[in-house]
Amino acid sequence: MSDGNTTLRELLAALDHTVATLVDAPAGREVAVRTVVLAEPADLPEHRDGDGAVFLLVGVDAAATAGWLREVGERDPGQRPRVLMTKSANDSPAVRAAAHAAGIALVHVHRQARWDQVFSLIRRMLARSPGQRAASDELAPDTDLFGLAQVLARETGGMVSIEDPQSRVLAYSASDASADRLRIQSILGREGPSDYLRILREWGVFDRVRGSDEVVDVPEHPELDIRRRLVVGIRRGADGAQARMLGTIWLQQGAGPLRPDAAQVLRGASAVAARIIARRMDAPSTEAVLVRRLFGAHGDGVDVPSVAAALNLATTGPAAVIGFAPVGSAADLASSSGLIRLHASAFRDDSVTESIGERVYVLLPGYHSERGVGSWVRKLVTQLEQTRALVVRAAIAVPVAGLTAVAGARAEVDRVLDSPIADPSGSRVATLADARTAVLLAEIMALIRDHPRLHDPRLTALDDYDRTHATDLRTSVQAYLRAHGEVRVAADTLRVHPNTLRYRLRRVESVLGIDLNDPEDRLLLDIQLAAQR
Repeated sequence: MSDGNTTLRELLAALDHTVATLVDAPAGREVAVRTVVLAEPADLPEHRDGDGAVFLLVGVDAAATAGWLREVGERDPGQRPRVLMTKSANDSPAVRAAAHAAGIALVHVHRQARWDQVFSLIRRMLARSPGQRAASDELAPDTDLFGLAQVLARETGGMVSIEDPQSRVLAYSASDASADRLRIQSILGREGPSDYLRILREWGVFDRVRGSDEVVDVPEHPELDIRRRLVVGIRRGADGAQARMLGTIWLQQGAGPLRPDAAQVLRGASAVAARIIARRMDAPSTEAVLVRRLFGAHGDGVDVPSVAAALNLATTGPAAVIGFAPVGSAADLASSSGLIRLHASAFRDDSVTESIGERVYVLLPGYHSERGVGSWVRKLVTQLEQTRALVVRAAIAVPVAGLTAVAGARAEVDRVLDSPIADPSGSRVATLADARTAVLLAEIMALIRDHPRLHDPRLTALDDYDRTHATDLRTSVQAYLRAHGEVRVAADTLRVHPNTLRYRLRRVESVLGIDLNDPEDRLLLDIQLAAQR
C-alpha cells in the first residue's frame, strides 16, 4: 500500500514510456516512493538511508551499478532504495539480476533523456499532496499540471505538453506511437529539430503566442516528421502584450484528427494552467516557508524541532551553510536556484536549497569532511561559469553546530558575500575562517566612509598641500606605511633616494601635525588612508 505516497505505477505513468520503461518490479508496481536522489559515482558510498527513495544513477557504468546493487542487497531493507533508474538497465543482465535480488524495482531511462529534466519531473510528482493524486484516471486538473495535461489530452484527442517560458517541459500527457520528433525530444529535455524551430520562428508562431491569447494552428511537416499541433500561451495579468508570459501548452495531433472544439478547450486549459502556475508563484509551499524561516529570512524565529521533523533533518551534529551571490551584473542567480539544487542534491541527498533575494543558500545537514564541502563548492562555481556563463561568488560557514545555528550562519555568510575583498587569495570561494580579517577590515572601512564624524580632517590639509605644491606626499606616506616603516623598502618602491623619502615624511609630519614614530598616529593614518582608497 502507498499510504498516501506516490506509487511506482503513478510515477511511470507520469514519466511516460518515452522517458522511462519498467524492467523489473520485484515488489510490484504499488511500491510507495517519497524522495528522489540524483547520485554520481563518488556519491554512492555516502547514500545509506534509501527507504522510499528513487535513485537516479548518473554516469555510473553497468559494472559499478551491479557491484553497488550487490552491496545494497546486504543492507537492512530500510537502507535500500525502492526504485533504481539508470540508462544501462536494458544492457546488463548483471544489473537486472542484482536489482531483483535486492528487491529493488529497475527502470530503464532513455539514453537521450536529460537527467536534470527527469529529476525535476519526479520532484514535482512527489511534491504533490495526496489530495492531488488519485488512483483513478481522474486526476486533479484544477490544482495539478499533470492532471490538467491528462484531462486535456482526453478531451481533445491529442497529446499534450505544458512548458515554461524557456521551453522546459513542466508536465505532459501519455504518448502513443504517433508521437513525433518534436514531442519526443521535448519530453527528453532536448531541443527540437533545428529546421522546424527555424520555421516556427519565421512564421512568427512564438511571437503570436507571446503577444496574444489566440490558439495558433501549426500545420504538419511530414518531411521533418512533425505532425500538426495547436499551441496557446499561458498568460497572467492584463490582456494583450502587457500580460506576463508563464508558458505554453502544445497539443499534438495523433493518428486521428483533433476534436472540433479542441481550440476552445485548449484556450480554457490555458486559463486553468495560469491559475495553477500563479498559485505556485504567489503562495510558496509549506516546505518553502519552513526552509526560509530556517535560514532566518523572516526574522520571526523558528521552531527548530518542528522544522526538522517536517523536513526530515537531524537537529544536531555538524552542518554547513553555503551562500552563492552573482558577481556584478552576471545574471539572475535566483532563476538558476533549481540547477544549484540539483547539484546540491547530488552531493548530499538531504541538502536544502532556497533562493532569498538575489542569492541562493544551501544547507548541508551532514557532511563527511570540510575539505569535501569546499571542493564541491569550488567545482560548482567553476561549472556554473563554464556551462551556464554564471559568474558567482560563494561563502562557506562550516562547521555549524546544528539547525538552531543556521540563521546565524547565513548572516555570517552574507557578511562575506557583502565584502568585495572577502577572499584574500583571489578565489571566488571563501570560508568564514579564511575571510574573517578581510571582512572585518572591509566593514570597518565602510563604517568610516559612511560616517563623516569619523573622518580625520587633517587629510584634507595633506591633499591641499599636494595640490598647491604639485607634490604627492599622500603616495609617499602610503608606501612608507605599506613597507611597515622600512624607509629603504618604500624608497625602492617609489624609485627615489631614501633621503628624498625621509624629507617627504618629515613634510607629512609637519602638515598633519603627527609623529610617524608614534604607533597610534601611524595606525590612525593607515586606517584613514585605507578608508579613502
